[in-house]
Amino acid sequence: MRIILAIDDSRFSQEAIRSLLKQVQPKGNLVRVLHVVAPIAAYISAGMVPHLVPYVAAVEEDRRKQAKKLVQGAVRKLRKAGFRAKGIVDAGDPKVKIIDRAAEWHPDLIVLGSHGWRGLGRFLMGSVSEAVIRHAGCSVQVVRIRSAAKRTRAGRSKR
Repeated sequence: MRIILAIDDSRFSQEAIRSLLKQVQPKGNLVRVLHVVAPIAAYISAGMVPHLVPYVAAVEEDRRKQAKKLVQGAVRKLRKAGFRAKGIVDAGDPKVKIIDRAAEWHPDLIVLGSHGWRGLGRFLMGSVSEAVIRHAGCSVQVVRIRSAAKRTRAGRSKR
């Protein structure tokens, strides 16, 4: 089976890694660990904070280095468990890049964590997992942290 494991530097992605290790037998499975670095320009503009413009390239390079370390750590965990694993760091909109990589590689499964954004947070940040579910050409497993799921249900029941 071919699996894309899309991660970021969050506890939600750590849960997705744990879930994959627990649910999938490593033998014969190939995992591509993907992290997408969203450009800083997506968050700020020169007009908003002009004093940061000279530092953007250095900050983005540092973010790519951190992303490589993150992906390498996940790949090591998976290989230690017996998976064949490869790491990929890409840049752009995470929703688009995950879907594009899946279209290129044709995985059987995409695994990713859910931040559980709701309301304004979901509007501003968007839901990567929701976009992947809607547009991926394969099965998608969205891993949630139990405490986050309980808070979401409790919030719904109060309405």
